Amino acid sequence: MHRLFKIIKNKYVIASFAFAAWMLFFDRNDLSSQYKYHSQLQELESEKVFYSKEIEKVQKDLEGFDNDPKQLQKFAREKYFMKKDNEDVYVIIREQ
Repeated sequence: MHRLFKIIKNKYVIASFAFAAWMLFFDRNDLSSQYKYHSQLQELESEKVFYSKEIEKVQKDLEGFDNDPKQLQKFAREKYFMKKDNEDVYVIIREQ
């Protein structure tokens, strides 16, 4: 018991515990901040994968538009509700 008290009373042990407590709880890069950074990194990486796939789809569509004017017309009608002069456009919105 006396030896344990002597070890705990050592200035290097006290300094080590104080340093560890400071780094784990009070520092700018403490554990909670590291967890937030890690979760934000995971979210950004998933967004990166999503946008990479979207870019590939758009590039594929652009290549198709150069070769097929009917596909370009279909895209303009569906996405931007464009129409010819003698047509009417009806937009159907489904409720969830």
